[in-house]
Amino acid sequence: MIDQASGLRKMQDLQQVKVVAVSGGKGGVGKTNTALNTAVALGQQGKRVLVLDADLGLANVDVMLGLRVKRNLSHVLSGECELDDIIIEGPAGIKIIPATSGSQSMVDLTPSEHAGLIRAFSEMKTQFDVLIIDTAAGISDMVLSFTRAAQDVMLVVCDEPTSITDCYALMKLLSRDHGVFKFKVVANMVRSPREGQQLFAKLTKVTDRFLDVAIELVAVIPFDENVRKSVRKQQLIVEAYPQSPAALAYIDLATKVSQWPVPKQASGHLEFFIEQLLGN
Repeated sequence: MIDQASGLRKMQDLQQVKVVAVSGGKGGVGKTNTALNTAVALGQQGKRVLVLDADLGLANVDVMLGLRVKRNLSHVLSGECELDDIIIEGPAGIKIIPATSGSQSMVDLTPSEHAGLIRAFSEMKTQFDVLIIDTAAGISDMVLSFTRAAQDVMLVVCDEPTSITDCYALMKLLSRDHGVFKFKVVANMVRSPREGQQLFAKLTKVTDRFLDVAIELVAVIPFDENVRKSVRKQQLIVEAYPQSPAALAYIDLATKVSQWPVPKQASGHLEFFIEQLLGN
């Protein structure tokens, strides 16, 4: 534990890194699409972006981008290579840490493997400005660990009862058990800005009544057939159809993310993110 802590002091030369976890509780709400399009839009704006595919058992970031992966996080945990060795480059120069797919062992990490993952992060040499974590669906311990450790939690929700319910459940767990009280909400696949506002109002009505949390609507992503087309092409809409409504909304979201403040205290550093994970 002491060795890990001392290694953290050297990490990234204590550079300030914005850490954003993208989650939502329910699968199928466009969480990975939101994470990747935001990341690429940030890359297009000149930011050095690292995306962590944190769906450790059912990874799909590389598949969505049509990238070939030779090694992933499982190889890091087995001691075959360093974290820097598995990083691959995606669109707009973003960097990606790929996880593995179809591996139960990655879902059920032992305490020593979890510590190994943390150690791997502390020893990274790759420099970046923004770390975007694409979490798994659901409310597993790993999802809770990544979201509670991030500086900002961005929840993707669509206008379905199950999506709203699962998003609420995630906020409830994080606020009640892990001290996370601020959430940024992305209303996805809505027919109009008004529908996005109404969706947010539904969520606010429940949270105001039962939870002591602050939620903010940061983006309304319109339903756009070009999203489906870009997925089939294994491209992102911000690259394939940059003038389409959804792409413009993602670009606007990326601009907002880049403007979110990074606290001057320890929580603004990647070090804090790793220490939070270590504490979990």
